[in-house]
Amino acid sequence: MLSPVPLWAQTILTLELVLEQATSRSPAIAAAAKEVEAAGGAARQAGVWRNPELSTTVEDTRRESRTTTVTVDIPLELGGKRAARVTAAERAVSVASAELSNVRAEVRSSVINAFFGVLVAQERIKLAESSNDIAARAADAVAKRVAAGKVSPVEETRARVDFANAQLELAEARSELQTARFGLATLMGDSAPTFDTVQGDARTLPARPGFSELASQLESSPLLLIGRMEAERRAALVSVEKSKATPDVTLSLGGKRDASMGRNQAVVGFSIPLPLFDRNQGSILEASRRAEKAKDELQLARLRLLGELQDASNRLTVAGTSLQTLQGTVLPSAQEAYEAASKGFDAGKFGFLEVIDAQRTLLQARSRYLNTLATAYQAAAAIDRITGR
Repeated sequence: MLSPVPLWAQTILTLELVLEQATSRSPAIAAAAKEVEAAGGAARQAGVWRNPELSTTVEDTRRESRTTTVTVDIPLELGGKRAARVTAAERAVSVASAELSNVRAEVRSSVINAFFGVLVAQERIKLAESSNDIAARAADAVAKRVAAGKVSPVEETRARVDFANAQLELAEARSELQTARFGLATLMGDSAPTFDTVQGDARTLPARPGFSELASQLESSPLLLIGRMEAERRAALVSVEKSKATPDVTLSLGGKRDASMGRNQAVVGFSIPLPLFDRNQGSILEASRRAEKAKDELQLARLRLLGELQDASNRLTVAGTSLQTLQGTVLPSAQEAYEAASKGFDAGKFGFLEVIDAQRTLLQARSRYLNTLATAYQAAAAIDRITGR
């Protein structure tokens, strides 16, 4: 079923608007929030006292000699079962809350990544259109020079081939943009894009702290928070299983009516299981090993996230250095070389081959710039996902 068209349809989207829309309509966030509510219900149920039981026994069916006994059986939990159960349920709520924080961080990271994916794809369209225009002008210029007998027809063929390749690159860029727009639309809760373009600065490198500072923030990562809360929940479950080793007492209070004697008698009793064989030892061992496993998994997650964080930080640093070099040296030099080759070709000083080489160098530099910029935003999104920004 198609979602209703939002008020901002057919507009230019900013990152803030996209994030607001995505977080408010994300099924993943809604599901995680419901899990928190469900865990809260389980915690509430864990603290409820056990219900008493009403028991009636009738001896002899004759009214004049009938004996009727009515008792209320009250279960009494011993060994701290209720407190242990409540603690474990509260830890489950903490785990669900940490999962919700992690889902929000993942949605935010995915949205930012998709947003800048569209932004970079829009820039690729501009680059492909520029490349197409350059190739078209070059092909026309060569055709005129061939007609004038100044250059070989072979150069015209090469120019037409380059023009055809530029058209293919433009078609691929448009397809890439369409794919990126659909990806962003689905994250925003729509089945198809309902916006025209996204607006942002595709020339500015995303800024993040250095690796040392990021590593110091790793303990606040939602994924590590989940691991710590799960380890605490597993430890609480050990207490639950240990409490089950203590048998519960059932207290019976009631009265007995002896019709043959015409009198009532009070009935008081209790029952308690004898833990001769089953002391819940197997379940205690299982819960203990799972608690130890949770600690090992937490350490494993810490090491894995540290490696991912270092990789993302390094990629962002390298991308920043590359972008500075591309902006400061490569792109201006390639643009200058292309303009000089074009003017020299028009003046008859250079051949078409020199122009093609300069054109390819310029387009490769621009394409590399966009690829590096995309890498930088992907690395920044990975850092945000890991640190929970």
